Amino acid sequence: MTELATMEFHPQPQAGEAKPWAFPAPTRGTLHNGLTVLRCHRPGQQVVAVEVLLDAPLDAEPAGLDGVATIMARAFSEGTDKHSAEEFAAELERCGATLDAHADHPGVRLSLEVPVSRLPKALGLLADALRAPAFADDEVERLVTNRLDEIPHELANPSRRAAKELSRTLFPADLRMSRPRQGTEDTVRNIDSAAVRGFYERHVRPATGTVVVVGDLTDVDLDGLLGDTLGSWTGSAAEPRPVPAISADDTGRVVIVDRPGAVQTQLLIGRIGADRHDRVWPAQVLGTYCLGGTLTSRLDRVLREEKGYTYGVRAFGQVLRSAPDGTGAAMLAISGSVDTPNTGPALDDLWTVLRTLAAEGLTDAERDVAVQNLVGVAPLKYETAAAVASTLADQVEQYLPDDYQATLYRQLAATGTVEATAAAVNAFPVDRLVTILVGDAAAIKEPVEALGIGEVTVVTAE
Repeated sequence: MTELATMEFHPQPQAGEAKPWAFPAPTRGTLHNGLTVLRCHRPGQQVVAVEVLLDAPLDAEPAGLDGVATIMARAFSEGTDKHSAEEFAAELERCGATLDAHADHPGVRLSLEVPVSRLPKALGLLADALRAPAFADDEVERLVTNRLDEIPHELANPSRRAAKELSRTLFPADLRMSRPRQGTEDTVRNIDSAAVRGFYERHVRPATGTVVVVGDLTDVDLDGLLGDTLGSWTGSAAEPRPVPAISADDTGRVVIVDRPGAVQTQLLIGRIGADRHDRVWPAQVLGTYCLGGTLTSRLDRVLREEKGYTYGVRAFGQVLRSAPDGTGAAMLAISGSVDTPNTGPALDDLWTVLRTLAAEGLTDAERDVAVQNLVGVAPLKYETAAAVASTLADQVEQYLPDDYQATLYRQLAATGTVEATAAAVNAFPVDRLVTILVGDAAAIKEPVEALGIGEVTVVTAE
């Protein structure tokens, strides 16, 4: 008789004791050229993240040159006084580094990631890009052509088209926020190397800039490295630019961007509200998450699970721009897509969810799940140096204290259900929402008008 083999079972691993966690606090300093430095030592993070913030906001772009900040941001990696565009790219590759840049309403931001062993070389390249960008005629011309090629694709994308229309509808025409961040075909065509260099010379200088460095800085003489690299960047001092007030008209109304034959309707519902300087922000974050922050939120539970109108609907708050005096605004929005025949019913149910929220409030269970998802997973969200650096840079852009993020998590955990309900109701009042629909106007206009959620206007898609 063959003996049966026996199996030896090892003890099941047990979870260890949870360690306390808080968002890391940076150390501040200033280089001799006026550049503000935030550093954050993260043991074990061998890929260092560097963020450079430049006080070159979109509202500083000259009239008729919307998009010049974007072209300038992209041109930083297209050659310097030491390297051609091809040589600069090759040197970055030899470092194992990546360099990205973009322009937004608060300013221009450059993001560098590099192994710590090659940080000196990469910081030198970054310093060259900021200190003496080439802005060669042919490179700027290529970037302008590329940007012009992107615009038709963006207009063909329903979600991008909806965002463009919401900005145009919500904000006054003389406010830069009413126009596309990266410019239009008419304005981008006007951009050349002289325009890019002029914008650079007027607004890019170390005295109004900030660099954030996050990673394992063991045995790294960061002061010496920054002094030898970014410290060589010079520029005149300048007074901080005044920040224009953000105004918007959130009178309840509907704009349909006509896409004849569209099988889906892209919806974007929005208004402006409190930003992170307002004490209601933690409750607003929590309430908005309960409304539409995840698959188990109220909007998804009704529109996706019960009715099957959509693959998902999200509610969110996105800071637009803050000022040094603590004023500012955030875009509060609900976005998603539904099939064309059910556009009217889906909007009707969405408004019913909002009215029910105002009448009955959130439940303690919804609040508890939101806190766990927002606060409990924070250590995972900030595992990488890049995630920490990006959040620290956001705080600088929004004139927030260095301990803001750590404080926010404590505030979220302490926010009650009643406070979260009130904030969500105030964020999305049923009679003060601008609704953008990108879809087949012939099929959706009549049922949408029947809902009575505001005057309905139809515009032609470009």
